[in-house]
Amino acid sequence: MTEEQKRNKVEAVDETPYHVPVMLKEAVDALDINPSGIYVDCTFGGGGHSREILKRLNQKGRLFAFDQDQDAKANLTADTRLEFIPHNFRHLKRFLRLHEVDAVDGILADLGVSSHQFDEPSRGFSIRFDAPLDMRMDTSQGQTAADLIRGSDAEYLQTIFQEFGEVTNAKTLSKLLVDHSAHTPIRTINELKAAIAPIVKGNPNKYLAQVFQALRMAVNDEIGALEDLLKQSVDVLKQGGRIAVITFHSIEDRIVKQFFKEGDPHSREVDPVFGTRSAKPFEPFSKKPMEPSDEELKRNPRSRSARLRIGIRK
Repeated sequence: MTEEQKRNKVEAVDETPYHVPVMLKEAVDALDINPSGIYVDCTFGGGGHSREILKRLNQKGRLFAFDQDQDAKANLTADTRLEFIPHNFRHLKRFLRLHEVDAVDGILADLGVSSHQFDEPSRGFSIRFDAPLDMRMDTSQGQTAADLIRGSDAEYLQTIFQEFGEVTNAKTLSKLLVDHSAHTPIRTINELKAAIAPIVKGNPNKYLAQVFQALRMAVNDEIGALEDLLKQSVDVLKQGGRIAVITFHSIEDRIVKQFFKEGDPHSREVDPVFGTRSAKPFEPFSKKPMEPSDEELKRNPRSRSARLRIGIRK
């Protein structure tokens, strides 16, 4: 079960910080910080990784922090070295150019959903609350999960549930949702839970967590955004620069692993004339990803599914 699914299974949550950064030291250490360098935190969230990077920069250093979630702005601190960009990190190259930055020394992306997003009922990320079926990271634009269900055919929904949630009866689930939506729109979390209750397989919390993860990933085009980021990192990273990516499920981890190994998130095509492959822009830091320490797992069980991979720009 993925980290998102485990979070959704929790029945009650005590008051917690906005977000506990996962593998904080390991991820920032992986960037091999140049004190006067330029860095990017693609997922500002609670600001934990950004604050650690800023600690290691001198007054000449700069940090650009992206986050499309408007709630993240509340965690900003006054620091002239920090430039906050309230947009999805898939627009990395565009906004760096707007700030007249051609190349950076390092990029960090923590792809996990923040604790705040799971624990804020109105956002619609968690099965623990009843709320509008939203799930958007950026609530100012795009379709909600309710819109997605209402506007999709069974084939598309089946693909989402199979690929993003590994739902065992994805075909049955998709047909039920399409049939149900034809006469009764699903607008809230409880309405979705009630609609699919007759076909839930196995542990209900696990099943619902898989369904919610799949919908969230589709609503926010999370895989598309990750692939955009990786491709753009080739152009914006200096030679010897590093990109560190923390993933929370196997789909993301496979994409990052493949990209660092081959320079493409998917299988690379062989040149039809010469039968060769194009140059690989990255050198993987290691074959296997880094995982949270036993100490971190005890302190923050939500980090269990995290995997950290590092690529070094050739």
